[in-house]
Amino acid sequence: MGQSISYDNRLYAHDVRGSVAHARMLARQGIISSDDADAIVAGLESIKADIDSGIFSFAEDLEDIHMNIESNLTKRVGEVGGKLHSGRSRNDQIATDIRLYLRDEIDAIIVLVRAVQRELICLAEAHVETILPGFTHLQHAQPVVLGHYCLAYTEMLDRDVGRLDDCRTRLNVCPLGSGAIAGTTLPIDRESTAKELGFEGICRNSMDATSDRDFAIEMMSAVSIIMMHLSRMSEDFVFWMSQEAGWIEFGDSFCTGSSLMPQKKNPDMCELTRGKTGRVYGNLIALLTIMKGIPLCYNRDMQEDKEPMFDSIDTVKLVLQVYGPMLATVKVHNDRMLLSASDPALMATDLAEWLFCHGGPFRQAHH
Repeated sequence: MGQSISYDNRLYAHDVRGSVAHARMLARQGIISSDDADAIVAGLESIKADIDSGIFSFAEDLEDIHMNIESNLTKRVGEVGGKLHSGRSRNDQIATDIRLYLRDEIDAIIVLVRAVQRELICLAEAHVETILPGFTHLQHAQPVVLGHYCLAYTEMLDRDVGRLDDCRTRLNVCPLGSGAIAGTTLPIDRESTAKELGFEGICRNSMDATSDRDFAIEMMSAVSIIMMHLSRMSEDFVFWMSQEAGWIEFGDSFCTGSSLMPQKKNPDMCELTRGKTGRVYGNLIALLTIMKGIPLCYNRDMQEDKEPMFDSIDTVKLVLQVYGPMLATVKVHNDRMLLSASDPALMATDLAEWLFCHGGPFRQAHH
């Protein structure tokens, strides 16, 4: 029950990176010798290479990624490996690993969001004169063009990128050196370690640094909003592909048939996006629930932060990786869209405004 290596092993590169920076700082500060630091760094880099190549064996009895790496380091370089943990705790170590990991994942997600935006913009440029009915309350409201619709979701995704950027700025401070709760008596240099790891500064309060997961919650909230936007778009597309509308088709690789009904072409990727959105919401609620009852500072409950966080990241990346290529295959039935938008009632607002412009109150024209 206590092991986390089965899932936190994905943090290995970030754990090694943090440990290398910590070892070099210890040497600069004279806490360990330069020779010891060189041996430690070489050992860590060889461990990373073995994990990269898939030949490293993780041990559940060592619980987590930190102890798996540290134990193996000692086997490789001898007792000097035990000096690496001077001036730090697993509490500030994992907080550092997660921040490094999320920083990289945010950058990757932004790239994927931008790719979906580019496909939406391409679709918008191709359909500046393709008319379809716009909806309010799922009823025909006013005629719009498909390009305008596509750019609405481009705007939503732009805000998503802004939220991720904001989150990245707030998480980009270094907790390393905060120790378990109250720092260390050793003469460490937290600022130099933070700089080497690419952080903008250091966490100012050691108690907060080791027990904070706001940055993870914020990131998962931003991811949930991305999924909400993709789910809304998917809901539109599911209707647009129905026989009642028949406005679009996606490529066969993004749809499936029925095991019984040969005529079916189901928009599965859109439906799965809707379903996976609920899963991502659940992960966010799970982490909020984990954190709500934890007193300062670190508590073992916080080990449970990683699985929902990892799952949300994996899910949004998967959906975004599918969504851009799926949009690139869309076939628009302009004639069906125009036919649906040809009901004269859709011009009622324009008529009311025309009557207003020719005298009389708008409410009277509206009536």
